[in-house]
Amino acid sequence: MNLDLRNRHAIVCGSSQGIGLAAARELALLGATVTLMARDADRMEAARISLATGHSQTHSILVADFSRHEEVAAALDHWIANGSGSRKGVAEILVNNTGGPPGGPAIDAGLDEYLTAFRNHLIVNQILAQRLVSGMMSAGFGRIINVISTSVKQPLNNLGVSNTVRGAVANWAKTLATELGPFGITVNNVLPGATATARLESIVAANAEKSGQPVAEIEKKMLASIPAGRFGLAEEIGQAIAFLASPAAAYINGINLPVDGGRTQCL
Repeated sequence: MNLDLRNRHAIVCGSSQGIGLAAARELALLGATVTLMARDADRMEAARISLATGHSQTHSILVADFSRHEEVAAALDHWIANGSGSRKGVAEILVNNTGGPPGGPAIDAGLDEYLTAFRNHLIVNQILAQRLVSGMMSAGFGRIINVISTSVKQPLNNLGVSNTVRGAVANWAKTLATELGPFGITVNNVLPGATATARLESIVAANAEKSGQPVAEIEKKMLASIPAGRFGLAEEIGQAIAFLASPAAAYINGINLPVDGGRTQCL
């Protein structure tokens, strides 16, 4: 199986911690040079140092706040104009990964909550993809991988805004998969289930506060819905992302891949 990503460059969003960092580490292990992209420079620098390095791998960071579109666009434009490597300013792999919006019922959410989530997820993804696709085309190899949620298959309780916006991202990705497939560029979505990250901790804490139940009881109920009987690990999501980025996944395009221990109750 060809998993070799040497001489490929990956930009991984939200990669200072959690699933984004796990994906960056897996891509680096397969030989890719990785640019970490998030808003916390100090945390990203620590993450960069943790990445595996081999022949021709020089990892870097790109600082941008995804809630500021002009900042994201400017940072990437600067990277493209001043990038290094055999194909200057080209990233053949883009991992779109942004922290989800706060929980709560859909009907209670304010219009600003929907607009903010739409901008921070779909619009930022579009900004990044538009700037990187021409380089992927020139390389004859491209991978756009969006980390979203199993809610695109089965909406999750008390995550109304997230359910809505994740669905929009999934359909955006499916549309791009059709448009970009002829150029050797695949577009796929990875759908994490309940994964042991800071995001899960915040959801559990919010549910515990709302219900008045202990955190342990909330976790027990969540685990009861997972056939694997445990929460996922960020590394397991990262491995799925790395596989989809590899040459071995060249004929996989336009899919939603749940990595959820079997929790999703539909095909």
